[in-house]
Amino acid sequence: MNKKLIFLDIDGTLTTPGSNEPPASALEAIKKAQAKGHKVFLCTGRNLAMLSPLLKFGFDGVVASAGGYVTVDDKVIFDMPMTEEEARTALETLHKGGVFCTIESKDRTWGDEDLGAFLDSSAGGKGNSEIERWRKALASSLDIHPMSEYDGRPIYKVVIMCLTDDQLQPARDALEDKYNFCIQEITDPAHPCLNGELINRGFDKGRGILKICEYLNIPVEDTIGFGDSMNDLEMITTVGTSVCMANGAAKLKELSDIVCPSVEEDGLAIEFEALDLI
Repeated sequence: MNKKLIFLDIDGTLTTPGSNEPPASALEAIKKAQAKGHKVFLCTGRNLAMLSPLLKFGFDGVVASAGGYVTVDDKVIFDMPMTEEEARTALETLHKGGVFCTIESKDRTWGDEDLGAFLDSSAGGKGNSEIERWRKALASSLDIHPMSEYDGRPIYKVVIMCLTDDQLQPARDALEDKYNFCIQEITDPAHPCLNGELINRGFDKGRGILKICEYLNIPVEDTIGFGDSMNDLEMITTVGTSVCMANGAAKLKELSDIVCPSVEEDGLAIEFEALDLI
């Protein structure tokens, strides 16, 4: 069997949303796959700071910030933050529409001061792995600083949360030519919170994967990607074999080659074995 490059989303895939502790079964499967010569990477919307608690488990690199920051082992092979003007325009236009925002540098995250109250309200969408991640991150004070303390560090990504798509229109008018508005699927109509990310059209998870393939001289056909939400779309449509978790978005399941059991049901370990990775 050819050696594979395996790419894992975190929230809702490797861990339950907002957690930094993968199931023991997943960690065992990852170690066994690496022992067979496969390489395993995190492929996530999280920035380096928010994924760093997982690095102790010995991954072979990361596609972080939705593809804006990519490493193989300890070597940075791609690094593309927003320009200062684009970051400023994004925040000004999003706030004009009443959109709640967090902004992410490589090593720190800042959020609107009233974001926690919004997420705790009935509007805060349930069953969405990304919203659950933010809710838990805020509750545990996971190094999210008030927006008023932003110190000018380069920003890679803006996370957005609001009630209606109309609120995003000012930002779309200003930035959609350069930025993809990746909006998550609403899974609970009783909690119609829209959330998503502004991601530079110059990168995405899929292109981060291709950069690692090129760097390691591995054909993309020998890649496997595991995800659960629509911010995994480019990963799922790039890899040679795509896997969506049973807890994932309906649209992503339709586009994936395989649907495996949920993260709570040891899905990674089960599918690693089914794919003969361990």
